[in-house]
Amino acid sequence: MNLPTVIVLASGRGARFTASGGTTHKLQAQLAGKTVLQHTLDAVRGSGLPWHLEEGDHCGMGDSITAAVQKTSQADGWLILPADLPLIQSDTLRAIATALTGQDVVVPVYRGRRGHPVGFSLGCRHDLLGLKGDRGAMSVVRAYAAMALATEDVGCVTDIDTVDDLYVAAGLLRGREALIG
Repeated sequence: MNLPTVIVLASGRGARFTASGGTTHKLQAQLAGKTVLQHTLDAVRGSGLPWHLEEGDHCGMGDSITAAVQKTSQADGWLILPADLPLIQSDTLRAIATALTGQDVVVPVYRGRRGHPVGFSLGCRHDLLGLKGDRGAMSVVRAYAAMALATEDVGCVTDIDTVDDLYVAAGLLRGREALIG
């Protein structure tokens, strides 16, 4: 099986986080002894999938996605993962990659809520390369018959936009660790 590349989008300014009282960029905020970004990258590395961290200075999410797809032009598809999802699980990344076989677009869904990463097949390459501005890839998701992949991974919908979001993530992480430990 050819594996898609996980694109970790870390280009945003994080303005909502600092506006909510954060004293650092949200990706550098501490969560259980590691940065938000480190938690996300640990899950990506744990998935065993190829990956690319996109940190360039871009005008918006669409521009970030386009740049990352250009830099990973040999990929057999992409999982677009915002870097501010520190609770995402490696198993979820692998499940989306597997579901992408035979599908154009795969969207994880946690209890009725669409999440990330969204998987895109190689057939979506042209559309992804045409993205611009702040709109992200929603236009590509709408253009294809996206498969909804049910998951029990709350991490696919737990992004960090504010300091309160960071507190919620810390509580969820403690609960997950209590279940494991």
